[in-house]
Amino acid sequence: MLTVSLQHALPEFALDVQFEAPPGVTVLFGRSGTGKTTVIQAVAGLLRPERGRVALNGELLFDTGQRHWLPPHKRRMGYVFQEGRLFPHLTVRQNLLFGQWFAPRGAKLESLGRVVEMLGIGPLLQRRPGALSGGEKQRVAIGRALLSAPRMILADEPLSALDEARKAEILPYFERLRDETGIPVLYVSHSAAEVARLATTVVVLQDGKVQRQGTAAEVLGDSAVMPTGVRAAGALLEARVARHHDDGLTELNAGGVPLFLPQIAQAPGSPVRVRIAAHEVILSRLRPEGLSALNILPGCVEHIRTGGGPGAMVALQTPAGRVLARVTRRSAQALALEPGAECYAVVKTVSIAPEDIGGAGPGARDLQK
Repeated sequence: MLTVSLQHALPEFALDVQFEAPPGVTVLFGRSGTGKTTVIQAVAGLLRPERGRVALNGELLFDTGQRHWLPPHKRRMGYVFQEGRLFPHLTVRQNLLFGQWFAPRGAKLESLGRVVEMLGIGPLLQRRPGALSGGEKQRVAIGRALLSAPRMILADEPLSALDEARKAEILPYFERLRDETGIPVLYVSHSAAEVARLATTVVVLQDGKVQRQGTAAEVLGDSAVMPTGVRAAGALLEARVARHHDDGLTELNAGGVPLFLPQIAQAPGSPVRVRIAAHEVILSRLRPEGLSALNILPGCVEHIRTGGGPGAMVALQTPAGRVLARVTRRSAQALALEPGAECYAVVKTVSIAPEDIGGAGPGARDLQK
């Protein structure tokens, strides 16, 4: 358990945050410039906040009230930056082994072979960083951090410098890091898709303060929390793979309701997470027929939020979980939507992007089979 309490003056605002990060991946989520990197740098010891206290598993990393400060190299944090920051004159293998030089005597070390296998970097071991793609560099950086025997991994927007193809390449490796190593991760991001794929806990920062904290499903399904804008709004559903069909579709069991996706690699029975973007959801008061859309989720309106514009965000509770739908206020009025109203959420199979589908990990809740 990481416990954080920080106060620090920044040019734009005064940072004042308190939160706890339990085991798993805790994502600091919010727009750029909300204090996320400042927090992670303070945890790493790269920045001295004006006031604060940070403890990991009961051990103080620093406490300004007690004038206690543990130097960065004694905190045993594996730091993954936005760019790999590998040593250009060393091979991949040498870069990886460099991490082991910082492991304390007697620490339980990850096997080099296991890390290489987990990250899929075996063919890269004799190359130098100049011959690697951005995604390959980040995988090596993750491996170097793991081999330093860290008590925690700190990842500061590690995918922000990559294009969409490289992001899709790296996300499964962060899922394996979450699911297979047992090392807690503090991860900075402004991407709702990354939160949906990776987070076990989400801490939303806005103007230097904690706006919301909870599980990924709780936070992404909260229509009042849209730190990166209404266009990025979307809820997270947890399901299990039911079967793969010959026509290239995968059928999920989402709370007893079938949910069809473009075919995914997970085996039948595997838990998965699916992010449904709010602007891809259509609502109907009657069960629709004769549509090309395959996913029809029955539900009940929980609440409707409106702002100054023409849009409305409708939160719908379904057997699969909470779904958000972004519609116009005119449509909401025409359908007579109000809390308690029964309606159906319609989602096109092809509207669910591959980056919005990921493994749920061993910490997923017990899903109905």
